[in-house]
Amino acid sequence: MPDVVSTSPLPPTDRAEYWHTLVSGTFIPLDVALHEREPSAGTIASRRLGPLQISVVEAGPQTVSRSERRIAQGGAEYLTVTLHQRGTARLTQDGRQALVRPGTFTCSDAGRPYRREQPDDFRFTAFRVPKQGLGVSEDDLRAVTGTLFSGSSGTSGLVAGYLARLAEQAGDFDPYTGHQLALTTADLLAVLVRERRGLLDPQAPEAARGMLARVKEYVLCHLGDPGLSPQRIAAAHHVSVRYLHKLFRSDGTTVGRWIHRERLERCRRELSRPPGATVPVSAVAQRWGFVSPSHFSRAFRTAYGMSPRQWQADARTRNGPDPDAA
Repeated sequence: MPDVVSTSPLPPTDRAEYWHTLVSGTFIPLDVALHEREPSAGTIASRRLGPLQISVVEAGPQTVSRSERRIAQGGAEYLTVTLHQRGTARLTQDGRQALVRPGTFTCSDAGRPYRREQPDDFRFTAFRVPKQGLGVSEDDLRAVTGTLFSGSSGTSGLVAGYLARLAEQAGDFDPYTGHQLALTTADLLAVLVRERRGLLDPQAPEAARGMLARVKEYVLCHLGDPGLSPQRIAAAHHVSVRYLHKLFRSDGTTVGRWIHRERLERCRRELSRPPGATVPVSAVAQRWGFVSPSHFSRAFRTAYGMSPRQWQADARTRNGPDPDAA
């Protein structure tokens, strides 16, 4: 059985202090700020597989941070991989930010300060992994902090699927098997780190194609962020802006044009939904990173030959949803 700790037996006025104790005791020394006047109950269910700790966390809105003072108290030897299952979050580390949604995952290095803001009720599964077992350098680890990984495609999808199944079945393994599976977890994470770090020659055609795929995966995960820029994308992948532009030229486009096209396409799909799912045009535009409604309307008309409101109105008269809107 997992080790379960919870603040649910306590009255709301007594939960904040005890929750801080539970979080720091389960993971590493952390600062916790709860954002509700009367804190919701929080629960942590943990298991151990050899050196790997797996914890399912459910709680209300809060911010968790790791300061230099907390680092000095211990725990710097761990990397935490967090599979997000409910709610949204913003992870900040090493000068980068990842906007987290269900179906994605992040990595945070306990040896350096970070901040995880969770404005909603949330549920995630956290895997605390000793960094020593990964066989990668501290510089390599900086390539994966403060960035977002897709849980549905590529190497990151493979890792996410493995971790999810491991968490579901953790109670079924004997100690020896559990230890071996923990070692496999470390091996998979090391592959992910090295891939994101780009240890292969970035000029090689195969590596360039792989890097372009990773860049596009990152962009698609951050399309809704109006601050997405070539500089930020390049920094997240430890390449120069010049090299980033070269990657997209090899694909017959530019960074800005590709982002613009993908945002418009997602707006088109959302505006094509059947009447019961109709949402305001301005909300759709904002959701996919368009700051100016007038700019969005002009761009949409240029791309699709009519205004977004006309497109949405036409969708209402169609029989059933747009096939591409699924």
